[in-house]
Amino acid sequence: MSHMRKVRVWVAASALAAFFVFSSYVVHYSDGDKSSTLVRVMLQGIQYYHYNPQVLDDKFSKTVFDEYLQQLDYNKRLLTQADVDALRLQHETRIDDELKEGGMNFCDESAAIFKRRVEQAHAFSKEILSAPFTFTGKETLETEPKNMGYAANDAELKARWEASLKFFTLARLSDMLDRQEKPDFKGEKKTIEQLEAEARAKVLKNQEDYFRRISHDDITDHQADYLNVIASIYDPHTGFFPPEDKENFDISMSGRLEGIGAQLIEEDGYVKISNVVPGGAASRQGQLQANDLILKVAQGREEPVDIVGMSVDEAVKLIRGPKGTEVTLTVRKIDGVETTIPIIRDIVELEETYAKSALLREEGSKALIGYIYLPKFYADFQDPKGRRCATDVKREIEKLKSEGITGMILDLRDNGGGSLQDVVDMTGLFIEKGPVVQVKSRNTEPQILADRDPSVLYDGALVVLVNSFSASASEIMAAAIQDYGRGVIIGSSSTFGKGTVQRFYDLDDFVRTSNDVKPLGQIKLTTQKFYRINGGATQLRGVVPDLVLPDQYSQLEMGEKDQEHSMAWDEISPVPYQSWKNSVAPRLNKIRSSSQNRVQANPTFALINENADRLKRRQDQSVYSLNIDEYRADQKELDAESERYKNLFKEIPGLSVKTPTADAPAIQSDSVKVKRNNTWHESLRKDVYVYEAMQVLKDLDK
Repeated sequence: MSHMRKVRVWVAASALAAFFVFSSYVVHYSDGDKSSTLVRVMLQGIQYYHYNPQVLDDKFSKTVFDEYLQQLDYNKRLLTQADVDALRLQHETRIDDELKEGGMNFCDESAAIFKRRVEQAHAFSKEILSAPFTFTGKETLETEPKNMGYAANDAELKARWEASLKFFTLARLSDMLDRQEKPDFKGEKKTIEQLEAEARAKVLKNQEDYFRRISHDDITDHQADYLNVIASIYDPHTGFFPPEDKENFDISMSGRLEGIGAQLIEEDGYVKISNVVPGGAASRQGQLQANDLILKVAQGREEPVDIVGMSVDEAVKLIRGPKGTEVTLTVRKIDGVETTIPIIRDIVELEETYAKSALLREEGSKALIGYIYLPKFYADFQDPKGRRCATDVKREIEKLKSEGITGMILDLRDNGGGSLQDVVDMTGLFIEKGPVVQVKSRNTEPQILADRDPSVLYDGALVVLVNSFSASASEIMAAAIQDYGRGVIIGSSSTFGKGTVQRFYDLDDFVRTSNDVKPLGQIKLTTQKFYRINGGATQLRGVVPDLVLPDQYSQLEMGEKDQEHSMAWDEISPVPYQSWKNSVAPRLNKIRSSSQNRVQANPTFALINENADRLKRRQDQSVYSLNIDEYRADQKELDAESERYKNLFKEIPGLSVKTPTADAPAIQSDSVKVKRNNTWHESLRKDVYVYEAMQVLKDLDK
């Protein structure tokens, strides 16, 4: 459904199936009623397998009621307070009982009301957009639904639609005026009345498309979204996937994506970029970033399609396409600036998703630093001889050691996780044998995963870089290095904080009889939690770096702690382990003091802090003027602010980046590889975080 689905965070450590042990299945005998079978089987499966099952009582019922209505009418432009009150009276404390009996009465009744209100809103839309708007008054629009109640009556509903449609038209009109006022504008300049009519016509077309899409939703669509809301109350990574959704999930998580190379989620009515896949078309183009909201999609130079309110499934059909074709995305950046990004569709260049290394040196210094970038903890579980990140990182370390490095940086920024076994094996390259992580299932003793190889491939100075997008397996690696005192963890205030494990279950497997209800779909649910060897969970709190550096996203809500219904942090008993023989712990205070002095004197970090304040201020803004002069003045201020921080990172004088000798022949033999390698090296020469990590390594060497 285009107006609904709860956010699904697809940064899970997705390759952990080897560690699941279950003794039996939930078995349900179908009575032939598909919806009844579906709700019973899904709830039984979640209650049986979830790490933290819920009590299905009145409290649970009230939560489902509030969250489903929030998702059904997120912008509060469809339901009235009377609608909500009537539903509340009948269902607020009875949903748990309905579900236990296999019923979805609340969903079905709210869907019937929703359908009537959509028809009414469609009529409002056509009527409102049939006459010109004026933009000279002092009206404003509140865009944050949490700051609004439900409309008191139909007249107030219509007023909300009028304000919203006026805002949409104003935004388009402002863009048209901006283009017309540019010095290089060619063509006939139109009056503001002519432009307003054109803008209003485009908004009308988008609204017609929107109402046509949601009018196609049937009761099974509503029920699927209802079940997904119920599942998400257990934790934000648990969800229901109808058969088609699971297929799209599999495509998004695969290593070979023909399209733009990005993972998408739905959040508050928007299609949002959750991750830009390394090596994909968007990654190589360079402008698309995590947390960008996609507003419109155009095929080449065609008229863009407004996708606000569209489901991921529908949006993907527009974005995905044959290799070599162009798709243009209109996105809203995290600071509110809207920009168009043309991307030539392509498959993911798999080489760009693998570990790679470089040699870093600062002019006038004898220190030679090895740098390893690991975009994800990958492993080919279908082929025992396939690529594994632990094996590849081992190879990169050997290359760097042969060059005579004096220190090493392992970069796990933006690494969303992956293979748990490779975390254990990779940690073992830097420590003597010992435990790496504890994995706990519900009502069982923790399983300790340990490195059993006493050899150490690299025993020199080590820094691990992380940020707020380092999640799951990345956090386990950083936590182990920190607990052993093996190296210095540097990054933003904390990592993502995802310390849970998910697994997919096919609901068809839970039904013994009657194939007439299949396929039912799948559930993805949380079955285990990660714990550090010191006993603390990585869940919610993530890993707090030893050295916290300024980060432009530090004030924004984007971690596990900011998700609804996140599982709590807790701790279990630590396991015995021997700290690294030359632990960095006793030296951290001195190293931290030196780093803070450098950071305070660095103008780039000062700008990063300023930008963090700006992004937070812009994210909190929810009221917009419907006066054209005030709106355009605000947009110009927004653009000017954005321009100030557009080229935040400058090339660092005296920092050189070199390809390891062993890699040079293969790169030099391919002009495409040369270009990509040069682009990567250029970005490293501008990376203040990498540069500060080099200084920390020099401090460790002292």
